Amino acid sequence: QVQLVESGGGSVQAGGSLRLACVGSEYDYSDYCMGWFRQAPGKEREGVAAIDGIGITTYVDSVKGRFTISRDNAKNTLYLQMNSLKPEDTAMYYCAAERRYCRADYISLLAYEYNVWGQGTQVTVSS
Repeated sequence: QVQLVESGGGSVQAGGSLRLACVGSEYDYSDYCMGWFRQAPGKEREGVAAIDGIGITTYVDSVKGRFTISRDNAKNTLYLQMNSLKPEDTAMYYCAAERRYCRADYISLLAYEYNVWGQGTQVTVSS
């Protein structure tokens, strides 16, 4: 059964904003690290942002200052606020969760360290 479900993707013009959401079911993810990843056609899946259970965050350099990851543990929901979007942000965006490596001094952006995945939501940014 599907455990993570993303929503909020769409098509916007460069400079626009989108807010992605990821709702978890079946399990309480409050003590998991959760992350947003993206994959463009012909490219490897890339870690965008991740957050631990108490709100410590990490970002890939290309989105720092533009994207904000947050979570609402009471709602078992992860968010990604994306501002100042660029055409190069176009990709399928996935949320993911892991608990094996998660700790305050290590919040992974490595896709292979995440073991629970959603099915993705498409983000398209036109110039």
